[in-house]
Amino acid sequence: MASGNERDIHEKPAVLKEFSLKGVAKFIKKEKPKHIIVMTGAGISTSAGIPDFRSPGTGLYDNLAQYNLPDPMAIFEIGYFMQNPKPFFTLAKELFPKHVKPTPCHYFIRLLEEKGLLLRTYTQNIDSLEHVAGVNNDKIITAHGSCHSNTCMMCKEVYPMEWMTDKLNAPDADVPRCEVCEGVVKPDIVFFGEALPRRFFAHAISDFPKCDLLIIMGTSLVVQPFASMIGEVGNSVPRLLINMTKAGQIGVLEKLSGLPGLHYDSNDNY
Repeated sequence: MASGNERDIHEKPAVLKEFSLKGVAKFIKKEKPKHIIVMTGAGISTSAGIPDFRSPGTGLYDNLAQYNLPDPMAIFEIGYFMQNPKPFFTLAKELFPKHVKPTPCHYFIRLLEEKGLLLRTYTQNIDSLEHVAGVNNDKIITAHGSCHSNTCMMCKEVYPMEWMTDKLNAPDADVPRCEVCEGVVKPDIVFFGEALPRRFFAHAISDFPKCDLLIIMGTSLVVQPFASMIGEVGNSVPRLLINMTKAGQIGVLEKLSGLPGLHYDSNDNY
């Protein structure tokens, strides 16, 4: 549990009775927040069989040597993809496995929506499992795009996620080609060198100032501008991190400079 904002203990009342999941549960029950934002990363999908990017030994970045890339990041660079899309689509079988099912984390987000508590969920993930879990599209912001739709790079014909997963998991799988013009069909995800979706920025500007509880799950909080959003909520908004390791932690110098981050076990938390 972490807070990211300093306070004068004589001026600010305690927001949480205790810094724990139980404390957050009590806060939800008593304060009845209606504008909860959930930020998620690859960690919420690993139990569904989708690898994350940075876990030592099992993460995607540790297993790219087999693709003979000029550098490990090239597989996600739009320039390299346009020249040679095959390595990406070989890897994509792991990113978009067929018949993958949402995890309890995805259904938790749906539950928040059903209870009328969810303002929005912001995800770095491209697996579209929020959609599969039944979260309404207007509640989902895919910061890095998703495989929910796929677009021909030549004629712009759009194909659904099921079409792409069928292509990737076919016995004779190759680079998916448009049925209209034979152009390469690219998942609508954001590659390095491409702009983030306008929808991300349009909603973030208005959503985060309204937020009354921020829940962060399964992300290392290192990719910008997604990670910086944790500093856009109000000073008294509780921020809960559920992750395998501490993420988004900042030191004294960063704190004094006003940089966004989480202050673990700080006496300034309230």
